[in-house]
Amino acid sequence: MQMKPRVLEGRHVRLEPVEAAHEEEMRETLSSDPDIWQIYSQSGYGEHFPAFWRKMIATPDRIAYAVRHKETGRLAGTSSLLKIDLDHRKLEIGFTFFRPEHRGTAVNPEAKLLMLDEAFGAGAYRVQFSVDMLNARSQAAVLKLGATREGTVRSHLITWTGRRRDTALFSILDEEWPEVEQRLKERLLKFEA
Repeated sequence: MQMKPRVLEGRHVRLEPVEAAHEEEMRETLSSDPDIWQIYSQSGYGEHFPAFWRKMIATPDRIAYAVRHKETGRLAGTSSLLKIDLDHRKLEIGFTFFRPEHRGTAVNPEAKLLMLDEAFGAGAYRVQFSVDMLNARSQAAVLKLGATREGTVRSHLITWTGRRRDTALFSILDEEWPEVEQRLKERLLKFEA
């Protein structure tokens, strides 16, 4: 399995590996919905942005993407390939945030399609999603992608607010990918009409 940062491009979004030039645009994007950060393990807006940004660009087993909405040219949000384990051919997709106006649109499913294709195309056996149990919208979105719910890890993390987080685990395996990919492509066609 080989993973290298590169631009991933679809019809609706362009995923650009995060670099220094994205900093101010990312700061503004992550501040577009301050209230939602209560259900994240780490905060990325306001005074918390510098630490979030440093982690985003400096974590060695992570490829962070700036997700650009192609129609507007603006950043729609961010998502990452992380916990990349080349030896065991697995990784996680996470640290996903989208501006409120892009939720429920083609942005998330196409970004995930591109990232999943990148992971499985590189030889991954498993792609995992870890979602806060309080984040019902993200759990529903991951299931809608075609992932399988595997269970709950109790008291998995302590969030930036001090809350003990229970985490729902989901995964897609390489042998499941062709069917998941087809369903995602069919789902995206509905946004074309």
